[in-house]
Amino acid sequence: MALLTGIVIGLVVVAGVVLVWLGNARWAAASEELQARLEASRSSPQPARYSSSELEGLPAPVQRYFRSALTQGQPIVAAADVVHTGTFNLSESGEQWRRFTSHQRVVTRRPGFLWDGRVAMLPGLAVRVHDAYIAGEGILHPAILGLFSLIDLRGTGDVAQGELMRFFAEAAWYPTALLPSQGVKWEPVDDSSARATLRDGTIALTMTFTFDAEGMIKTVRADARGRMVSGKVVPTPWEGRWSNVQRHGGMRVPMTGEVAWLTRDGRKPYWRGSIVSLGYEFAR
Repeated sequence: MALLTGIVIGLVVVAGVVLVWLGNARWAAASEELQARLEASRSSPQPARYSSSELEGLPAPVQRYFRSALTQGQPIVAAADVVHTGTFNLSESGEQWRRFTSHQRVVTRRPGFLWDGRVAMLPGLAVRVHDAYIAGEGILHPAILGLFSLIDLRGTGDVAQGELMRFFAEAAWYPTALLPSQGVKWEPVDDSSARATLRDGTIALTMTFTFDAEGMIKTVRADARGRMVSGKVVPTPWEGRWSNVQRHGGMRVPMTGEVAWLTRDGRKPYWRGSIVSLGYEFAR
């Protein structure tokens, strides 16, 4: 009996190792395919360098932001690689935080990104996640071990709009993408906030940016973004908060953040993360 038990345990272990290997291989192949699509969609930002002359006529808090975040002659960000670590809340109504690590590739023209995350569930068990906006298509695909899909959302409608919102809010990490020369239109709200509009193809969205006393982005808010509730997408106000500003690539950018749904029952954070590595490619 002991021998049989040992054989069964050994077979289970081998099967687990094989599943992990298959999942990693399949996920790596899918990631390579998505990244190839992302790179194929990109173009060179123009102009190649920032000039403070393009701030003329912008709302006062937006001018303060660019003067605080950028320097005259700063090269325009063409692409970025961001490595994160943090926690993710898996519960729709409670608190079920799990550790995650991720790598994110961003291109600024045409706007796009690929977030490749790994959320730890149990020892040896992880959910792999692709969250992306590529050539006008939104993608959200979590899969246990990279093999067993939980959901697989892809499309050019609401899914794409929600993913472009993420790109727009996270532009605090690649701030030259928020310049008027890069297609963003700004409207005044008050002394510490402004509305920004971004268009990509048939998608147009407007978000509200608020700025702190130093002029840096404090929050970014959308009036409605698609939230998964009991398997259905429900438009819900959404907010990102940024902090821990540091200098990278000649720019001042936030290194920590928190993202939350603003529900009728109050603010519900679901992502808290820190950047552990940040690298840029600049326009030439």
